Amino acid sequence: MPKRLAELLAVPPSRIKVQRQPAAGHGKPVQADLLVTAGDFNFVVEWKTTGQAAAVAMAARAVQQFAAQWKKKSIPLVTVPYMGEVGRRLCEEADVCWLDLSGNAHLVAPGLRVTIEGKPNQFKRRGRPRSVFAPKSARIVRRLLVEPESTFTQRALAKAVGLDEGFTSRIVRQLEEQRLVARDAAGELKVADYDALLDAWREAYDFSKHHIVRGHIAARTGDEILHRVSDQLKRDKLEYAATGLAGAWLLNQFAGFRLVVVYVSQLLSAEARQKMGFHEEQKGENVWLVVPNDEGVFDGAVESGGIRCVHPVQVYMDLKDQPERSAEAAEQLRVKLLRKDGHA
Repeated sequence: MPKRLAELLAVPPSRIKVQRQPAAGHGKPVQADLLVTAGDFNFVVEWKTTGQAAAVAMAARAVQQFAAQWKKKSIPLVTVPYMGEVGRRLCEEADVCWLDLSGNAHLVAPGLRVTIEGKPNQFKRRGRPRSVFAPKSARIVRRLLVEPESTFTQRALAKAVGLDEGFTSRIVRQLEEQRLVARDAAGELKVADYDALLDAWREAYDFSKHHIVRGHIAARTGDEILHRVSDQLKRDKLEYAATGLAGAWLLNQFAGFRLVVVYVSQLLSAEARQKMGFHEEQKGENVWLVVPNDEGVFDGAVESGGIRCVHPVQVYMDLKDQPERSAEAAEQLRVKLLRKDGHA
């Protein structure tokens, strides 16, 4: 990292001074990983071995605190092997500089401006990494985000999400290692960092992994389509819940919408689809009937205006990379309905 910093600032190695901070111990305060003087600039550095959102969020918050404690005027800096899109945004929001060992950087401070983007990840791992945000595992994350003020015994959490205790224990252990989940004095589980957990799940989330049937229903408005689909699903007694922009509108009355996205426990029969005027096609699509890759998406669903809608946390996830004004809807939903700045 110091070598990379010297290259970016065009500073000879002789003008780079690195002080590795002692590890925290009993009675000792937590320190930054490195204090680096590069020419005329002083950096307080926190490095992580991954650029995942959770790690970056915690590093950004910590390095700000360390920079404020150091007597010299210093620049907070987060360093990772490769910084993803979410990590970059988190650093920007925290007003923290960053660089990665793949060649990208954003160093902005008084008298300093270095921005390099577009370099590929030089540290990709082979194989598919195990994730606490896989569809089944995400039941645990979703339940914690749905009830951020609650505490759970591990057994109660497993029962609440319908998973066996052994599987739950493995996922919880990984969440604890990432400092996304903590235990209180009684040993019960709770969210350690709400925003970091929400960001980490959203970074890993991929709506396209659900089974999506795209089609068209002739109607004047998205609201008319939504009610027609809801009424048919109720008549067929199928479990369903709206999401996406339709969900954001039900929860928060965010703007009009054209595309109606609805989770269904199973695909409707051809007869039921015909009754509501649904024609399967991608040209001019305005309806997505989505069979979820895990039934956990229905956890926390609520009814609004006589129509069932997934929990705001799930709507927020599903708005990622969807069309129309989904990005704006997600931002407004997070500000108004999702708890922020929750730290244990």
